[in-house]
This record gives sequence, C-alpha cells and structure tokens, in this order.
Amino acid sequence: MRDAWRDDRIGSALRGENPAVLRRLDAGFAVIGDVQFLPGYSVLLTDDPAVRRLSELPRSGRLAFLDGMDRLGEAVERACRRVETGFRRVNLEILGNTDGFLHAHVWPRYDWEPEELVRRPVWLYPRRMWDEERYALGARHDRLREAIGEELDRLAGRDRPTAPPGAG
Repeated sequence: MRDAWRDDRIGSALRGENPAVLRRLDAGFAVIGDVQFLPGYSVLLTDDPAVRRLSELPRSGRLAFLDGMDRLGEAVERACRRVETGFRRVNLEILGNTDGFLHAHVWPRYDWEPEELVRRPVWLYPRRMWDEERYALGARHDRLREAIGEELDRLAGRDRPTAPPGAG
C-alpha cells in the first residue's frame, strides 16, 4: 500500500510528515530513497513544489540547491565509506523526467555491483529492483540513515562561520 506522503513529498516534508527526511537544508530536504538496492541512495528535494527545474530559481537559489546537492553527496560518501562495504564513489544527477519538481539524485556506487552495470547509469538496473520488497527502505537501513544524518550535521558545522580571533 502506498503511503499518502509519497503523493506529496515536498508538502509532507514542509509539514514534518515525510518519514524519509534526513535533514532540512538551506534549499530543500535531504531524504533517503525509497529503494536501497544501492545502500545510501538519497535525494535532495526542493522546498518549493512549484519549482520544476533548476533554471526557474534565481541565481542565489540555484547555488543554494547545488550546494545542498554537494553537501548531501559528500555526506552519503562519508557515511557509505564508514558503514557499507565496497563503497566506490557517488554519482550526482538532476534529471526531472518522472517527478515534475526539482530534485537531485545521490547514488552511491559499489565494487560489488555486477560488472555489466557498475560503470553504467543506475537507471539501467532491471526494473524489478525498483519494485521488489527486499530493496525497499526499511528498518534495516536505520544505521545508514543515522550515519548520513550525522555526516550532514558535521558538514553543516564545518561550514558555519567562526568568530574572528579575539572577537567576543
């Protein structure tokens, strides 16, 4: 059965009802993906459901969204390197072909992926992997969720401006 929050991912995130949300970022929401056949798959959702593409944002909004995508990508990389085995790299994508709102995909890639897929786009994985229950987000992903959230917090702390020496 499909949860109602999936029909309004951004609105449910804004209302605090989207259980996939990892953290609120400056220009959107870091969420863990519905499918986890590549553990750590995450998405950055815009915080404005009317925005369909990056080019609809003012320059400052574009930079903030891209910064959020970079931050989520680095957090996923750090968390997967720490928690998962065989981590290889992260792929970042803004596609917009299925969902009509601005979002960015963060795909961790692994050494254990099938040889015929490891160097190809994730979208070439068999359709069944997107739908099978064994790949659905669940409680078994809690440790990874927590690790990504911790890394997002660390990165936010690193980027906070510090007071100049002798101030205060």
